[in-house]
Amino acid sequence: MIRLKRHVMIVFCLFGVVLLTACAGYGPNNNMIGSSREHIIQQLGKPTTELQTAEGPVLIYSKGPRGKETFFIYLDSNGVMHRWVQVLDEKHFERILPGMTRDQVIEIIGESKDRFGLARGRGYVWNYRYINPFCFWFQIEFAADDTVRSTGYGKPPECRVRILF
Repeated sequence: MIRLKRHVMIVFCLFGVVLLTACAGYGPNNNMIGSSREHIIQQLGKPTTELQTAEGPVLIYSKGPRGKETFFIYLDSNGVMHRWVQVLDEKHFERILPGMTRDQVIEIIGESKDRFGLARGRGYVWNYRYINPFCFWFQIEFAADDTVRSTGYGKPPECRVRILF
């Protein structure tokens, strides 16, 4: 009986290690600061997007279209990570203003993978799911010339109430 309990305990411990290892590859962490670009890609996979900004190179890991996080990993001129941030939050959304270009939006919160076009070629809308207690998503309406027309919050389809009769 003691032997069986011991085996069960070992199996649970191994299962826990596997789960922790799987979670470790999901996004960046502070232990990765100082890592090279190559090491980051080895750990997290190929980035969704790579940008060259005034601050330096940025690796973007978007967990969309259903994911609720987008990680920006900032590299210095030598390709070494010096910081990272999860950008899908109200603080970053507030920086999106009418008149901004599509590229300016991407530099702040990344590119949405959940989008739809507007009728009569009036433009398109990008949707961003993010972690919040209200089941909202952030939406950006772009005009046909790829500039921001408006922003706001709405309910994604999975949160709409359905009445069944």
